[in-house]
Formats: sequence, structure tokens, C-alpha cells
Amino acid sequence: MHSSIADSLDALATWRAELDRHVALLGKALAEQDVLDSADFALLGGLRERLSSEKLVLAFVAEFSRGKSELINAIFFADAGRRVLPATPGRTTMCPVELRYEIDAPSRLSLLPVETRLRGLSLAELRPRDEPWHHVPLDPKNAQSLVQALSAVTRTQRVPKERALALGFWDDEHPEDNPPIDDAGNVEVPAWRHAIINYPHPLLKRGLVVIDTPGLNAIGAEPELTLGLLPSAHAVVFVLGADTGVTRSDMSIWRDHLGQATLERFVVLNKIDALMDPLVPPAEVRAQIEQQCLNTAETLGVPLGRVFPLSARDALAARVDLDPKRLAASRLPALEDALVAQLLPRRQDLLVQSAVSVVEQLRHSAARRLSDRRRGQSEQLLELRGLRGKSSAKTRMMLGRVDAETADFERCTAKLGALRAVQARILKSVMALLSAESLRAELGAMQSAMSSRPFNLGGRSAFDTLMTRVKASLGKARAQSEEMRLMLEGSFRQLNTEFGFAFALNPMPVLTPFFDELDRIEHNYSRYLGLGQALRMAVPGFAEQFRRMLLSKLRVVFENAAGEIELWSKSAQGQVDMQLRERRRGFTRRREALQRVQVAAGELEQRIAEVESQDQHVAEMLARLNAVADEAISSARRLGQEPTVPRISLQAETAQQDAA
Repeated sequence: MHSSIADSLDALATWRAELDRHVALLGKALAEQDVLDSADFALLGGLRERLSSEKLVLAFVAEFSRGKSELINAIFFADAGRRVLPATPGRTTMCPVELRYEIDAPSRLSLLPVETRLRGLSLAELRPRDEPWHHVPLDPKNAQSLVQALSAVTRTQRVPKERALALGFWDDEHPEDNPPIDDAGNVEVPAWRHAIINYPHPLLKRGLVVIDTPGLNAIGAEPELTLGLLPSAHAVVFVLGADTGVTRSDMSIWRDHLGQATLERFVVLNKIDALMDPLVPPAEVRAQIEQQCLNTAETLGVPLGRVFPLSARDALAARVDLDPKRLAASRLPALEDALVAQLLPRRQDLLVQSAVSVVEQLRHSAARRLSDRRRGQSEQLLELRGLRGKSSAKTRMMLGRVDAETADFERCTAKLGALRAVQARILKSVMALLSAESLRAELGAMQSAMSSRPFNLGGRSAFDTLMTRVKASLGKARAQSEEMRLMLEGSFRQLNTEFGFAFALNPMPVLTPFFDELDRIEHNYSRYLGLGQALRMAVPGFAEQFRRMLLSKLRVVFENAAGEIELWSKSAQGQVDMQLRERRRGFTRRREALQRVQVAAGELEQRIAEVESQDQHVAEMLARLNAVADEAISSARRLGQEPTVPRISLQAETAQQDAA
């Protein structure tokens, strides 16, 4: 019994595969005509990579024993005919669990020992390494092996209180959240820090990533979860108990980890079956459920339409038994429909806009290059037709003119060399501002300022200074990129006028999203620098992990911003190189044609026919590329809302440029 989200993911995967096929055809057609430079090739490759590897990340967050794992089983894994994630009483998820599928990795459960926290390494640094992880092979054909292997995520160990403090599971400032101490003075902590399940489940193969999180104590102990995994999720499902509503620990999770409005948040009131009472009329039970929804929405400050009462246990049983009436009574389909209606279309719209934007950019680049090629062929035809009935002296004169034009054209190489040098100097300066080395220096200064005071009490001020300087570096990079844009626009205008080029500068990358991401990082990380976290930050391993995670997050922002600026700069340089190559080819073809005419007068008409045929071929290529681009855009828009991206056909753009 399929869920609506499963059907929607199927449709989305089919659409992405079809769009990727059309984009590949467009790339092949552009490459065959030699109108695809390195920048366009990178742009095309980036789009195809996104289409093939785009993930939809759903995080499920709850305090212990709220039925979160049972909800995941009911939505995604009921087709296994049993519980996949541990969800029976007394067995609960003790560490964050990622369920995903990477085709280049074997089917396995990978477990990261909790002791790796003491090394100060972030999860991002440990992911690509193999030696810290414990790997348990999984048999995709045997659901029982998956169930048995996943029981490992419930494993715990007992350690002295001092060890629990170093690992982050004990806080003297908040004793109410600490685990109980046994007679030997030990406390129970998770055996694992993180678990990754790579499994070829149909939904996971279609790009779904499910994150199952532990309770409040474990969430607070792992900053990577709250600062990395949760903010990067496309949606968070917060699971509460329908019988308890929002408890104090639930409110702590919401306030400290899920309160930011940037997250797509859905709230589930699970276990409504526990409210059923044979002594209470069904209408009264329904009224209690509705009142609990109203109270929850008001307490958490979310729209009532984002609160979903349901029974995950009844939903799982109904799906296993193929009982649609019981499934409807569980109320799970309402949550699934909301995820489909409010989340998937938004993700698809972003893909549509990205695909259409890339295809249009490739279309425009091809139009410019093929237009320049046709312009050269038109000039050659005029020359050849002008030789009809003329003497050999006229041919020699035309050869001399071609040589003179070639020599005059080569004068532009000095100007282009100077332009290239200035562009490279500015780009090098921008890349230095956004380099990992500059970030390490800034974080080193922050760390020195923090360690200069007891218990890192100067941490907030040092962090604020760091973020101010990081934003200033990004601002300088934007200003220098704007300087490069003005320089290129002025130079292109002069070169177009003086030498008849058709240089056109693409719009400069918009860096506002990167400033927004820095604001989000500042908001998320600042919570670890208040007085309440001073003792935890004083733990050497925790402070080092915090620094490494912060460096990793900031480096991603800077690398992405630098990548967009560099790609934009390369696109400008690429069209210069391509038009230079086309112009030189044109001069070579003109000279060879005149030399052949000079040797044998009978070849004049043959050469004219050849050039006319070449021009016809380019015209046909324009039409073919335009058709392939139209088909790619049509495929992109087929399932999504049509984005407002202006489309200019290759023929229209060619006509505009020819007129110019």
C-alpha cells in the first residue's frame, strides 16, 4: 500500500531522469558543433550532477518514547512487512541515524563510536574516513538482516560520570537532564555517536534521506546534529505525544534546536490511539484531540494546519495488513499529503528554475558563437561573389586585404592579453579573500581570543568579531567582482566596436544567499557561546569540535561563493577564447579559398557553393539546437510550475546580433 509521498518521489525521480536525458542530448549537440567552452561544460556538468544526486532530507525529531521511529516505519518502510527501525518498548534510538543510498558504496550499517568525540573531529571530517567506523554488511534481499543490524543503534554503555562529562552527556548546570547514576557511580551513555545506513530501498534510491534523531540529552551532546544535520534538512517533523502534549523537555528541544523560522516544520501529535476510551463517546475523544492540536499550535507558535494528530502504530499495522480503512482512521495520510503538497513542489520548482536557467544560458552562448561563425561565412561569400568575372589581379588584391585584416586583427591580442592579466589579478584577489587559509587565520584569531580568558568567557565577543570579519571578506569579494564586471563590460564594448567581436557578459552571480547563510550560521552557533554553555565549551574536545565544525560550515559558504565567481569569470574568458579561435579560422578559410581560386578559376563557383553549404549547415544546426533546448525546457516544466525565465530563441538572438 503505497503512500502519497512514495508515489510523488517516484514521479519526481522519473521526471529528473527524463530531464537529464534531454540535457545530455543538448550537451552532445553543443559539443559536436564546438560551441561548448570549459565554463559551459562545468555549468552543464553541475546541472546533471544535481539532477542525478539531488537529495530530499527529512529529519524526525522527538524526545524519547514519542513513537518517532514507528512513524518513520509507517511512512517509508511498511513494504518490508515489519518494523525496520527499532520501535518496541525499551528499545529506542540512542544516536542520530541517517538512512540513505549511495550507489558507489556497499549496503551496510556504519557506526561511529561515541569516543570519537574526544578526538575533537567533526562528523564532516570523519565521514570520508574508513578507519573510525564499524561496518556491518547488510543483505538487501533479507529484511530480517536489516532489522537485526539496526538493533545496534539502541546499544548503550556505562561509563564513570567524569567520562560522561567529557563526552557531553553530563551537565552540572542542568542536573535534571542528566542520566541516573548507578551504585558503582556509572551512568548510561550511547555506544555510538552516529549511524549511517546505506540501503537500496526504492525511496532511498530516489534521493530520499531520512534522519532519525535521539532525545534531548543526546541532541544537546552532539553539536554537529543541531548545527549541521538539522539546519540542512529540507523539512523537520517534530513528534509529540498526543496524551501529554508539549512537555518541558519537548519545549526545550523546540526552543533550542527547532525554533528558527527558516526550517520547514511539521508537528505530529502521535499515539492518538492512547486517547481512545470505551467509556468516552467518540465525539468527545475527537474534541479532545482537536483541543490538543489547538493548544500545541499556540504553544509552539505554528499554524494549526502544520499540526497533525495520528497513530503511527495503527498506520504501520494497516499498511502491513493492506487495510485502507484502518489507515484512514490512523490519520497518517493527512501528514503525507501535507509533505507532498508543501515540500516536494517547492523542491521541484527550484530544480525547474535551475534547469531552465542553465539551458537558456547554454542556448544564448551557442547563439552568440554560431552567429559569429555565420557572420564570417557571410563576409567570405561576399568576397567570393565579388570575384566573379574579375581578373587574377583582383584576386591578389583580395588576398592582400585578407592579410592586412589578419595583421590588423592580431593587434587585438595585445589588448586581450592585458585584459586577461587584469582579470586574473582581480580574480586571484577574490579567491584569496574566500580561501580556506584566510578562514583558518580568522578562526585562529577567534580561538586565541577565547582561550585568553577563563572558561572561554570571551567566546561570544570573539565569535561576533569573527562573523563581522567573515562577512566583510565576502563583501570585499563582491565589491572586487563588481570591479571586474565593470572592467570587462568596458573592454568588451571597446573590442566589439573596434574589432567586430560579439562579446556579451553574463550577469554577475548574486551573493546575497551566501550572506543569508552566514547569518544562519551566526544564529545557530551563537547559542553555544552563552554563559550557560561556558563549562561545556571549556572541555578541550568540545571546543575543538566546535571550531572544526564552524570552519567546515564557513568553508562551504566561501567555496561555493568562490566557485560561482570563478565560473562566471571563466565564462567571460571562454567566449573570448572561442571567438578568437573562430575569427582565426575564418581568416584561414578566406585565405585558402582565395588561393584556390587564384590557382584555378573554375574553383570559384565550387568554393561559393561550399561556403553556402556550410552556412546552410550552421542554420540547420541553429534550428536543431533550438529544438533540443526547447524539449529540455518543456521536460523541466512538465511537472513543475512554469518559472518566469525569459526565453530567446537561437534564431531570434542571431538575428538581433546580425542586425547589430
